[in-house]
Amino acid sequence: MRIARFTTGDDPRYGVVSGDLDEHGELDPDATVVALAGDPLYVGMHPTEEQHRLADVRLLAPVLPRSKVVGIGRNYAAHAAEMGNDVPAEPLMFLKPNTSVVGPGDPVFYPHQSSEVHFEGELAVVIGRICRDVPKEKVADVIHGYTVGNDVTARDLQRSDVQFTRGKGFDSFCPLGPWIETELDVSDLRVQTFLNGDLKQDGRTKDLIFDVPTLVAHVSSVMTLLPGDVILTGTPDGVGPMEVGDEVDVVVEGIGTLTNRVARRG
Repeated sequence: MRIARFTTGDDPRYGVVSGDLDEHGELDPDATVVALAGDPLYVGMHPTEEQHRLADVRLLAPVLPRSKVVGIGRNYAAHAAEMGNDVPAEPLMFLKPNTSVVGPGDPVFYPHQSSEVHFEGELAVVIGRICRDVPKEKVADVIHGYTVGNDVTARDLQRSDVQFTRGKGFDSFCPLGPWIETELDVSDLRVQTFLNGDLKQDGRTKDLIFDVPTLVAHVSSVMTLLPGDVILTGTPDGVGPMEVGDEVDVVVEGIGTLTNRVARRG
């Protein structure tokens, strides 16, 4: 089931999206969205009689993290190597503020403090209930679903600061979307990033050093996870710079395509 957050010009709503994905991660033209009575994370799935063509609504970030986005660094061996780093012995965690989250079609703003902003396409996990110390065999019970993420990074600031907060924490540095897929086997999905239509990243989740159950178990052993919190699972190799005016498409097999354009901050 695909759960989207959308607007028709009024207050944001949640809805269930129908339709089939094509080979490019796009839905067919006849896709529709049936509105739900409230946020399904808190009130459950209650469809209404309201229905729209997907083409007639504006999609928003499918989740607004209640407290945090947890990033995982160097979780593909090839990416660790391209950055000149060793593979970590345990998941390498960092935080992105929830104010960094934007949705599909929203601009990624290029901050004036940086001259080297990179894309990092990845699979994102959305937490569905309050949890802590989740054993790996119980992780499926606390996951609401999966979406597509772009862990935008000011690489020069990441290097100069040593820690990741500023380089990954700017407003608009965490695009998520286009919706949440609640029923998906994520053990071997293709993850691709395109820059202005050119393929830059092409990996598979089977190559994650630490898989999704391991990540959720590890993160929840450190901090309580709340409904709507997001875990970014790491990016394949091929990361690189993007400039003002560039368009970035991140495609995760079985979920869809997240598209954002880079803009200059006013």
